[in-house]
Amino acid sequence: MALSVTNTLSGDREDFEPTGDAVLVYVCGLTVSDDPHLGHARLWTHADVICRWLETAGYDVQHVENFTDINEKIAARIGERPDWETEGDVARHYIEKVVEYMRGLNFKRASVYPRVSEHIPEIIALIETLIESGHAYEANGSVYFDVTTFEEYGKLSNQQLDELEAQGEVDERSEKHNPADFALWKAGGVSETAIAEHAKHDHGAETPTGETWESPWDEGRPGWHIECSAMSMTHLDETIDIHIGGHDLVFPHHENEIAQSEAATGETFANYWLHTGLLETKGEKMSSSLDNFFTVEAALEEFGPNVIRTFYLSTEYGSKQTFSQEAMDEAAERWSRLDRAYETAVDALDSVDAQAKTTDEELRETVAEVDADFREAMNDDFNVREAMAALLELTTAVNKHVDSHPTYDYQGLKAAVEAFDLFGGEAFGLQFGTVSDGDVELASELVELVLDVREDAREAGDYEQADTLRDRLEAMDITVEDSGDGSTFRFE
Repeated sequence: MALSVTNTLSGDREDFEPTGDAVLVYVCGLTVSDDPHLGHARLWTHADVICRWLETAGYDVQHVENFTDINEKIAARIGERPDWETEGDVARHYIEKVVEYMRGLNFKRASVYPRVSEHIPEIIALIETLIESGHAYEANGSVYFDVTTFEEYGKLSNQQLDELEAQGEVDERSEKHNPADFALWKAGGVSETAIAEHAKHDHGAETPTGETWESPWDEGRPGWHIECSAMSMTHLDETIDIHIGGHDLVFPHHENEIAQSEAATGETFANYWLHTGLLETKGEKMSSSLDNFFTVEAALEEFGPNVIRTFYLSTEYGSKQTFSQEAMDEAAERWSRLDRAYETAVDALDSVDAQAKTTDEELRETVAEVDADFREAMNDDFNVREAMAALLELTTAVNKHVDSHPTYDYQGLKAAVEAFDLFGGEAFGLQFGTVSDGDVELASELVELVLDVREDAREAGDYEQADTLRDRLEAMDITVEDSGDGSTFRFE
């Protein structure tokens, strides 16, 4: 069965046909203004699994996922901590956290993680192209895209131009030719109104304005939408295969990406648009602005990466999903079932009772069926729910074989372990045979005790002892980081 995907652009299921030797994938990444939560991680996980499956299917994948490090929400947090003196300081802090949690959740690294602040020259060049071609205009140092010049505007979100509400901030609207026009470049810094709207602390008399850059029009900042177009075309191509983002980005962000990109190049911007459903809790979208979120950090500590991934893999990427304790308990049970069966298969395979002439046709047939069913499910628009069901069938077959046979089918068990590794490991990103959450918790407590002893040594002026303890921890692949708030650690 060939891979087919549901394309938001057409609204139809379409056979997937890449345009070149490599599959070019762009993922709209996080605006790094706060601790990432499980809603963000749902998009990351499905993007990771989509890219993993494309690689499993034999494609070379070029995966680009950006960090939006220029934003009024980021600027509003300047000064919240002593070391947050600039917008870049705030962004750096949260980018470090995102990378740490991505590693913690066992995501494969993207080809590159571009940041908006690195791509101001490319953004300015793209805006100049749009002005020269008559698709954009300057007004009081700002630049706006004229939506009336792009005949297909609204084709992704299925909206009519004359029915659209005004885009952008209120103070922009008097400068626009059309209320639906959107900003490509904004003169000046972040407004006091925007800072006040997003601030989590009192800035006092000096309200921050964020970073600004020189441009042909006025010193200012790029608009949100133009950033992704510039980064995608810089690191991939004018036309990419797959663009992934949350369903809440269809309009205006992705609609505007299409308009400005295709107006500038005359080429299709993305052939397939895949949108993930939102994560909800208690009937509402999980969101930082609603203060109803569960951070990735807290989730990793409480549930561990395998349970979190198993939770996400219970629902197709395009559907909404509800986060609850009950749902996490169910995910924990499924993960435990998978991991126990994997360990059972490995132990039996490596035992003296695994023999060359023992044959269990039922086990071998089930492994073959799981292989076919998993591939069919994933090629059916990355249907992780059905793929997971197939993988769970393998657990039943392994347990039945080991429980009912005095000697084991070596070849059948070897095929079962390889299926677990390929489908559960490579495709789903699960980590079989890892230490349990309880072991991690115990190890963490022991490290914290060592850090307490180390802190006592530092306070007593015994820096040699403190350094020795740190070196001993690092020799065990435990990285210690000291800051004004104390010492933290992570397992490498």
